Amino acid sequence: MPPRPAFHPGPNIAMKMPPGEQERLVLFYRDVIGLEVLAEEAHTTVFRFGAMRLWVDRVEALSQGETWLQIQAEDLPAAAEWLAYHGVQRRDSIERLPEGFEGFWIAAPGGMIHLVAGVPVPG
Repeated sequence: MPPRPAFHPGPNIAMKMPPGEQERLVLFYRDVIGLEVLAEEAHTTVFRFGAMRLWVDRVEALSQGETWLQIQAEDLPAAAEWLAYHGVQRRDSIERLPEGFEGFWIAAPGGMIHLVAGVPVPG
């Protein structure tokens, strides 16, 4: 068994929503709950959610909402090896990551999607 790498909660939670529900959820968090909007793009609104960022993304192909979480690993190759050893499925095709971004997608038990990302280097 490979040694367990260090995992930490990441700074992002993403809610992937079908088109009509995405707009309603944005209005709920902005107008009803009063969360601060950090950024808005055509298909994404980002809110301050305590120390985290909450992304509400419109995904055309969805019929119901999903919540995706980010975890961070200090050693991504070791994290990938550890997760594979434990039978965790990679889901790299689920959403393209930005060029140069260090990370990968997995499906946790029950199908919950997680982004496993490298820990940012200070500086």
